[in-house]
Amino acid sequence: MRASDKAYATLREDIIEWRLAPGTVLAEVEQSERLGVSRTPVREALSRLSAEGLTMAAGGRGVVVTDISLEDIDEMFELRETLEGKAAALAAERGERAVFEKLHADLLRAPELISDADPARHEYYALVGRLDEAIDAAISNSYLAQAMRSLRVHLVRVRRLAADDAPRLNAAAVEHAAIAEAIAAGNARLAEAATTLHLHRSLSHVKATHPQH
Repeated sequence: MRASDKAYATLREDIIEWRLAPGTVLAEVEQSERLGVSRTPVREALSRLSAEGLTMAAGGRGVVVTDISLEDIDEMFELRETLEGKAAALAAERGERAVFEKLHADLLRAPELISDADPARHEYYALVGRLDEAIDAAISNSYLAQAMRSLRVHLVRVRRLAADDAPRLNAAAVEHAAIAEAIAAGNARLAEAATTLHLHRSLSHVKATHPQH
């Protein structure tokens, strides 16, 4: 892996996982020492992160980690509803039924993966990621898929901000299962409606848990 790719991947994960909080100054010298690479790869990595909206130039302070406000989250979910609702409808029209039938069955068993003993809940999030990937593949629209992938970078930060508890994740698993079921049935309108419902409930949860942002 190229040094700039390594620096980018590490910094990106640190930002998404909130190990680097909003407002953190990312000084090239400090980060190059922390990551064990020279300043040039760090500079390239910071440029890529800025292009994704994860960092920004802040006057004389240099490059800082961007913040996420409730206004930002509202705007993200407006875009999500447009993109993901359309994608779910297209997947219902174009996707392979067997793929989504399997995902539906797996999502019905998702509560087994959700435990307060594992706050990271990697297996559950990996399952949700499989649903996202299946929809991306099914829609056969590279532009729409790329737009959703770009948005998901910020949505992962929002998910960490919300600190989803087990009850919310169990409810979300049911909602995801409903989306997969509608796609498997080839019902575009129902797939879009199920997606809209899931997004509405997710946004309400974020706002309820972080009213100060």
